[in-house]
Amino acid sequence: MMTSWNETKNIEDHILKSADTGNTLLFEARLILDSDLAEKVIWQKKAYDSIQQYGRRQLKKEIEAVHQLLFAQPEYRSFSQKIRLLFSKR
Repeated sequence: MMTSWNETKNIEDHILKSADTGNTLLFEARLILDSDLAEKVIWQKKAYDSIQQYGRRQLKKEIEAVHQLLFAQPEYRSFSQKIRLLFSKR
């Protein structure tokens, strides 16, 4: 099951909904007629979902590292106190 760059681009346009109406209709017709293409779309969606989840995990790690730096290090104590005051109930 070989996938060309053009086919990959068409699948991406379909998944991201970035194709124009004519190309969208043509691609959807091809999906109905070509079960291999439909399977490729499923796998490409799964790949995108995995990449997105990985990106979210990485972002959470980066945010946690910044949080630890700003709220746990003594040199940022003044900043930490100011932020806590902003969000405390008065």
